[in-house]
Amino acid sequence: MLVLKITNASEVVAAKIGRFLGALTPDALDQKTIEDVLIKELIKNLSAEGLKGEVAAVRGLELHEHGLDVEEGLHVRRREAF
Repeated sequence: MLVLKITNASEVVAAKIGRFLGALTPDALDQKTIEDVLIKELIKNLSAEGLKGEVAAVRGLELHEHGLDVEEGLHVRRREAF
């Protein structure tokens, strides 16, 4: 199982749509947008390699240098099988 944490979603969105418009969008929306685009591309690329599996966008996991914490209220926002 892989865990991937995106730490610069707001900066990526701001770079793509401009600093002014990027400042107007909430960080949570930026994070969801980046996660959704990433899920789509991961599925496309992994499927092209013949891999099968699942990918999910999850709230309530915190990845740290020495481990992974599961917070109260763990929620799967999006799940896709490929």
